[in-house]
Amino acid sequence: MAENIESLVEDFRTNKLTRREFLHNALILSGSLAIATMLADAIAPAISRANLVDPNDPTLSSSEIKYKSADGTAVSAYLTRPKQDGASPAVVVIHPWSGIDEHTKDVGRRFAKAGYVALVPDLLSRQGGTSSFASPELAIAAGRKLSNDLIAQDLAGAVGYLKAQNFVRANKIGVIGFCWGGGKALMFATRSKELAACVVYYGDNPANIDDVKNITAPVLGHYGGADDRITSGVPKLTDAMKQYGKSFEYKIYPGAPHSFNTDDNPRVYREDAAKEAWSKTLEFFKEHLQS
Repeated sequence: MAENIESLVEDFRTNKLTRREFLHNALILSGSLAIATMLADAIAPAISRANLVDPNDPTLSSSEIKYKSADGTAVSAYLTRPKQDGASPAVVVIHPWSGIDEHTKDVGRRFAKAGYVALVPDLLSRQGGTSSFASPELAIAAGRKLSNDLIAQDLAGAVGYLKAQNFVRANKIGVIGFCWGGGKALMFATRSKELAACVVYYGDNPANIDDVKNITAPVLGHYGGADDRITSGVPKLTDAMKQYGKSFEYKIYPGAPHSFNTDDNPRVYREDAAKEAWSKTLEFFKEHLQS
């Protein structure tokens, strides 16, 4: 049995098996779901700890930039786009509450590989930037000091920067956010008429749910079934969107925890949910940004 387990582990490490397939086979071999889950968490595939898109991918143009917020404040950001002639639709990618990181930049490159210009702002720029903090906890504390008004100004500046680029289709700009960023994406959608689409990954509802009456872009939401703090608010959001006649579709992924898309964190990453959500996201943006 040890040899079979070793072979199974190697297949999982090298991505020959999905997490679900590994759990199924490990359960058969070990007779224990707890043991199978423990093994899966301990030896998540190497891909979950790496960039899915090479930062130096030769088909992309990627760089660190600065742009001006709506109030003139300098905001640091990561810009990545396909090397091609003509203008492309664009997506503003909003990081989780711990600040901009390699995973979020990689998400930006995934959009670039799909044909989008992706701008990933460091929304902690007003506090010195994510890299100025010694730990994620300090970055989170700094982010909590930022008001939605300031964040909205920084995101408006991001959209303004994109609209001014000759490689961007100015009327086809979307926003997407994850965790804290998911809530900020939805908040920004209540304040901007410039957006053509909005995607929320397990983000909070607006503090005043009636603010959704101001949304002009279609919204797609992804929520984890095991993320009760966030997901319990979906019915209220759904009711408000219906009340004000807004376009809102969503899916709750059974058993998925908060941050299930974070493939550099084996503890919360859920491959099946993440892949399905990503596929739906690309379909949604294709419909609203590429037409």
